[in-house]
Amino acid sequence: MTGSLLEATLRISSPLIFAAMGGLLCERSGVIQIGLEGLMIVGGFTAAVVALQTQSPAFALMAAALAGAAFGWIYALLAVRYKANQIVAGTGMNFLAMGLVPFFSKVLYENTGTTPSLALEYRLSWVSAVVLAIGVVTALAWLIKKTPVGLWIRFAGEHPHALEAAGVRVHRVRMWAVMGGSAIAALGGAVLSIGLASAYSRNMVAGRGFMALTALIFGKWRAWPALGACFLFGFAEALQFRLGSVAIPAQWIQILPYVLTLVVLAGFVGKARAPSALGQ
Repeated sequence: MTGSLLEATLRISSPLIFAAMGGLLCERSGVIQIGLEGLMIVGGFTAAVVALQTQSPAFALMAAALAGAAFGWIYALLAVRYKANQIVAGTGMNFLAMGLVPFFSKVLYENTGTTPSLALEYRLSWVSAVVLAIGVVTALAWLIKKTPVGLWIRFAGEHPHALEAAGVRVHRVRMWAVMGGSAIAALGGAVLSIGLASAYSRNMVAGRGFMALTALIFGKWRAWPALGACFLFGFAEALQFRLGSVAIPAQWIQILPYVLTLVVLAGFVGKARAPSALGQ
């Protein structure tokens, strides 16, 4: 039982890890990324479509990342270049994803609900998804702490005027950070549709983008603590399935991950210090 619970926790956590790391890259540069939900929707649908056409999970992941980067470019154009309100723009991107995906699903598959099922041999294994997720966390932690590019990203989020004084264009750093972070977040949706499931379906993301944002805040905008928060939420969801046989009303079990999200937000948001120039 313990081994299966651990496996379920790792498997369920992997989409959250990608989304949280994508949000981390965006927000450390000073741009609020409330559109993680929409990015996961776009990534999940794109990966499912490409996997069906190419029968290759690798191509599906690359396509999802490109779709996420394109979506991130639109958001960065609004939020960074034209200085739109980042909360409003991010919410709008979520609604745009929720509207576009059913439209393209109708065009391609004559339904607005799900894509056709993918054969098991063409899906992404959960082990590969977890290894890739840990690799992304390691790479981001190294990038932000140990490289000149990471220094630019940190200064863009903490001291943008100092970065400009050093001759580095803050809006360019933020544009690239948002595009890169959006590509990573879209991989979370891809893992969800071609790894944890065999197809994309409506409402499969089910608030995971907001859970990832909560994990990012809980981890105080640092890669490894955010990873731990993702495992915590993954454990709560895995426990939800294990409690299915207990004499507890199903509705109470189903809301467990969301209740935990609210508790974490209520208890830790005020204690976590965001990047100084976040949203400015």
